[in-house]
Amino acid sequence: MNKIKIPQVKVPQLDIQKIGEFCRTKLTAATADTIYWIAVIIIHAATVPTLLAVMSGLTEKMPSIDLVLFTWAGLSLMFIRATILKDMLNIVTIGFGFIIHATIMALILFK
Repeated sequence: MNKIKIPQVKVPQLDIQKIGEFCRTKLTAATADTIYWIAVIIIHAATVPTLLAVMSGLTEKMPSIDLVLFTWAGLSLMFIRATILKDMLNIVTIGFGFIIHATIMALILFK
């Protein structure tokens, strides 16, 4: 009788050191960059609801000047950091946010 040959399958071994190294280097950097990017978007969004409410006539009350100044100062510092590090994602994100804010404020001013 013919015997059926069953191919031998190699079971991959988990290399705990490689997994740990991946978590310490790649995963940590990706997580930190993602959190930073989300923070930039949230800071940009801090004054947008109020500015849109003013534009649509729902309210006459503008956001306080200190909130706007601190937000723009923080974003400017983040923009400088991104420029020094040549971080194109954050340069584009922060720059686009500045353009949107300036456009909304110009629409309110020249209404």
